[in-house]
Amino acid sequence: MPEARAKKGAAEDGAAGKPADDGSGDTAGAARPRRRQARGEARIAQLLQAAANVFGSSGYTASSTNAIAREAGVSPGTLYQFFPNKEAIAVELGDRLLDRWRDTYGAAFTPSHITLPLDRMLDAVLDPLIAFNCENPAFFVLMHGSEIPGRITEEHDIVHATMLSRVEEILIGYLADIPTTQVHRVAEMAFMTFKAGLDLIMAHEGEEREAYIRELKTLIFRYLDPLIGDDSPHLAPHARQGDPA
Repeated sequence: MPEARAKKGAAEDGAAGKPADDGSGDTAGAARPRRRQARGEARIAQLLQAAANVFGSSGYTASSTNAIAREAGVSPGTLYQFFPNKEAIAVELGDRLLDRWRDTYGAAFTPSHITLPLDRMLDAVLDPLIAFNCENPAFFVLMHGSEIPGRITEEHDIVHATMLSRVEEILIGYLADIPTTQVHRVAEMAFMTFKAGLDLIMAHEGEEREAYIRELKTLIFRYLDPLIGDDSPHLAPHARQGDPA
């Protein structure tokens, strides 16, 4: 009997040193964490989309985690499993939107655009930038306002500086004979005009929004056209006649 008990104990010790075998093998065990991770990412995406909707409709300050949870169709407790507060949600959403914004303006400010006539260059650059903001109102909200988390503001300032340099690069192709200090001033004026015009565009919808988009393009065109000159090879014939349409 003691010998039998010893053999039984040894067998149990050996079994305790091995992971439990549920018949599914190691592959299934490795797949479960991946499935849990995928579900977690899907939930985060759901919460961020809900936050984008709430921020876009109510603004950042007036929004709450309860409103975001309702929009997502989950309990506040579920939301807090992924984000401790509204600021954390805003920072994560802001980071993702800023990444997409970098891709958008990176594609808009391409060197090939300097071969276009001025009016067509403005379409090629401004249209995707305006479309992004119209399609993502939460981005516009998170990039403005005194209550926005500081990290988003810092990232936005970096993006602002990068975009300004890209505007200068485009304009140098048109204003090659102008001193670089003046090109910088022209780029900054054009860029700030775009930002101010974007405020008006975002404040309207439908046909009125389209009208403000046309007004913004006309304003920037008429500012840049005299600097480039009527004899510029970059200007289309109708642009030389003073018709920006």
